[in-house]
Amino acid sequence: MSTQPHRIGFVSLGCPKALVDSERILTQLRAEGYEISSTYEAADLVVVNTCGFIDEAVHESLEAIGEALDANGRVIVTGCLGARPETITQRHPGVLKVTGPHAYEEVMSAVHEQLPPAHDPFMDLVPPQGIRLTPRHYAYLKISEGCNHRCSFCIIPSMRGDLVSRPIGEVMNEAERLVGAGVRELLVISQDTSAYGVDTRYRTDFWDGRPLKTRFNELCAALGSLDAWVRLHYVYPYPHVDAVIPLMAEGRVLPYLDIPFQHASPRILKLMRRPAAAENTLARIRAWREICPDITLRSTFIVGFPGETEAEFQQLLDWLEEAQLDRVGCFEYSPVDGAAANALPDPVADEIKAERHARFMETAAQISTARLAAKVGRRMQVLVDEVHAGGAVARSAADAPEIDGVVHLAPHAALRAGEFADVEITAADTYDLHGHCV
Repeated sequence: MSTQPHRIGFVSLGCPKALVDSERILTQLRAEGYEISSTYEAADLVVVNTCGFIDEAVHESLEAIGEALDANGRVIVTGCLGARPETITQRHPGVLKVTGPHAYEEVMSAVHEQLPPAHDPFMDLVPPQGIRLTPRHYAYLKISEGCNHRCSFCIIPSMRGDLVSRPIGEVMNEAERLVGAGVRELLVISQDTSAYGVDTRYRTDFWDGRPLKTRFNELCAALGSLDAWVRLHYVYPYPHVDAVIPLMAEGRVLPYLDIPFQHASPRILKLMRRPAAAENTLARIRAWREICPDITLRSTFIVGFPGETEAEFQQLLDWLEEAQLDRVGCFEYSPVDGAAANALPDPVADEIKAERHARFMETAAQISTARLAAKVGRRMQVLVDEVHAGGAVARSAADAPEIDGVVHLAPHAALRAGEFADVEITAADTYDLHGHCV
């Protein structure tokens, strides 16, 4: 057995859920004594964690695999695209191994086969929070894998399987370790966060010596007892979500919900096979804001879905105007290999999809500008992400990292990256706020 530790290059693509998979693999690699290389050339082999959700992601993943092969020659592929190994091997037959998503043991077995561990793993130490790819002050907390829904435009269940919830005690222990290691913000993620525990029939587990049901509401309450921001992502608007809004009003959980509404037309939602499509979402939004006026609502939408008429697109714009969502993303419909929506009639022409996307984003930008302008003059707590010579970049409770806006701050000696600060908002633009310490 070699006495020199082997070096592994790592490429992580895709969503935060894939990022968590990468962190787990990297943690195991370091626990077994492997070193992580920042370059292809210095690595003994490269692991590429792929995304395969839409065609653009497939293309990016295949390009990344090719780049790693050209620069290094020894590549193991994992992740969502790995659920379709023929797509990878047809383009890149020289890869050493292909595994599917969240296949940690398979990835490690493939690494062991190529590069046996160079040490006694029982003698190696890793931080209690594991190896992370995010900044020290925030971390993604994945509570489940897979999804029970079969949305017609999505192939995630075919890649990641049905919902599998982690025991709540295990989740809470990880959250405690992260907070103890200096994490100030926990970003809760899954494919369907509000369905947490459905697959286990809300089995009772234990944390801190007390029983807890593996269920969304109990998880939110428990996380809210920790000394950190708790931000909820990928929440479907099931009725039981209403019970979490008071936790937000009390300051125990950030007043922020990331809900993928996708559309407003009942007919299009039915074609999409969206869960909770029949819910009166506008009434729910009004009720949430009555309980928690400061709640921030973010969502994503698809325009140009097969069969979408001009009237149905206008219905979406009207809904958006009434809903007044704070943060909005929009995608032009793109066929995904294996998705049921590919068989739907009446595809929308590319030029119409592009035109609708532009109109949608113009409406969303107007709403964002007005809602941010209303925050000028307010005082708020922010989490500082970066300090530089010209000031600092921070985020408020309304801003998830990398997908929402930021708060630009004037220089101040008290500002520290990874720490909270109290600021006054002095100006706003379309997506960002500007302010100074108070």
